[in-house]
Amino acid sequence: MNKHHRLIASLLFCTILLLLHSLHAHAHAHTVCIIGSGIGGASVAHFLRRYSDPQTIGQITIFERNGVVGGRMATVTIAGETFEAGGSILHPKNYHVLNYTKYLNLQVKTPKHADDSLSLGIWNGHKFVYKTLNSNSKLPIVQRFVSIANSIVMLLRYGVFSLFRMSSFVEAMLSKFLRYYEDFEARPVFESVEEMLKWAGLYNLTTRTLGEELVGVGLSPLLIQELVTVITRINYGQSVNISGLAGAVSLAGSGGGLWSVGGGNWQMADGLINRSNVELHLHEEIESISYLGDVYELNSTKGGSYNCQVTVVATPLDELNILFNPEISIPPRKLQHTHATFVRGLLNPAYFGLEASSDIPELVGTIESADLPFSSISVLKQHDKDMTYKIFSREPMSDALLDDIFSVRVETIKINWGAYPHYLAPEKYAPFILDGNHLYYVNAFENAASSMETSAVAAENIARLILSRLSGQDNYSSPNLKSFTGDSSKMHSEL
Repeated sequence: MNKHHRLIASLLFCTILLLLHSLHAHAHAHTVCIIGSGIGGASVAHFLRRYSDPQTIGQITIFERNGVVGGRMATVTIAGETFEAGGSILHPKNYHVLNYTKYLNLQVKTPKHADDSLSLGIWNGHKFVYKTLNSNSKLPIVQRFVSIANSIVMLLRYGVFSLFRMSSFVEAMLSKFLRYYEDFEARPVFESVEEMLKWAGLYNLTTRTLGEELVGVGLSPLLIQELVTVITRINYGQSVNISGLAGAVSLAGSGGGLWSVGGGNWQMADGLINRSNVELHLHEEIESISYLGDVYELNSTKGGSYNCQVTVVATPLDELNILFNPEISIPPRKLQHTHATFVRGLLNPAYFGLEASSDIPELVGTIESADLPFSSISVLKQHDKDMTYKIFSREPMSDALLDDIFSVRVETIKINWGAYPHYLAPEKYAPFILDGNHLYYVNAFENAASSMETSAVAAENIARLILSRLSGQDNYSSPNLKSFTGDSSKMHSEL
């Protein structure tokens, strides 16, 4: 055999070896099915790709029963303008979602009232028990004076030390929550929500109500009954009887530096899915999941049947009718429904016992009372002759009620969200691993706290948990996962 023939034979042999290696790697890459395209499902796909290679994780398929991705992140268009209808605000220390905006080149948008100039009134159903000062003047010096005056009024009403203790309570929670962004060497992979919370020092906050926690740190009853209650009713549609951790997260969502994604927060889920090499099935609802010994068979309402070695449920199971075989067991949980009503028009000042619509605060919060038909009313945008408002309520707002509250209604849109769990301390948790094999549940963490960032934090842990268990390692500590990625520390340093 001459040199030419030997060269051809060598090249052919190498080609066959590479082909066999590729086929072998493809055969051993694990297929993953994810149910739900919200921030949780999109984040699982993102972190699986980021922390692994094609030989470990193969095809990822996401099933979404609706026609768009984003889950509880959605927008609404009223009078030709678009506003957030679901998860709407993000905290400056929400590091995962902040990193998503950088990764996806999305625009960070700060609220119009980032300077605390938003006027606030606390309504008890009969009168405003608290109302900030307001001025129509646009002069910065006047606005600054009004802001200082409002701060003094708030300090006098609720007490300097009481407000300081509330701030310290939130900061203590945030400092513990920040542990979830530590490098892999310091942060283990968690198999349960309880383990995850105890490691960060947050578990005890879920065993008592927010009211109990705040009394324990010395807040005045008036501050809890009024300002704190307004915040929890806006952010979670519930009273201070929610668990302490959910309450602390709610209070953090009322602080400064809040932001959102220009054009809609749903773009984070959309961008992560698009960049994660995912096969996306819209308008396809999964109705059954069966474990066949080595794969899960997923059947959809469209008649489709899909086999995956790993299945991730990234949507609340509380109001779904997925049939699991074998059956799974999770603690019963109710979702708190928030009815978001968007109105283009003008509020009726007489409803609030006022002379003019300009006297109505831009944010009307409410105390806890069964007689109150809404949790909050806020101005989204001021137009030449009217405004766009967003109303949160626990029950649907009837047209008759809206006609009482508004003197003018040009357009109305109503949305019913199964928004978050109905919190009840001490909290009980569904497992992250639903069956002892490879059926995972991202939304188990929602019983601790529900937000876009907590979903991302839970999803990141689920991705690490999947990869650790697929590797066959008994020790799920960070060094084992280091082999999956070379830039984990870089990710956190960028934050």
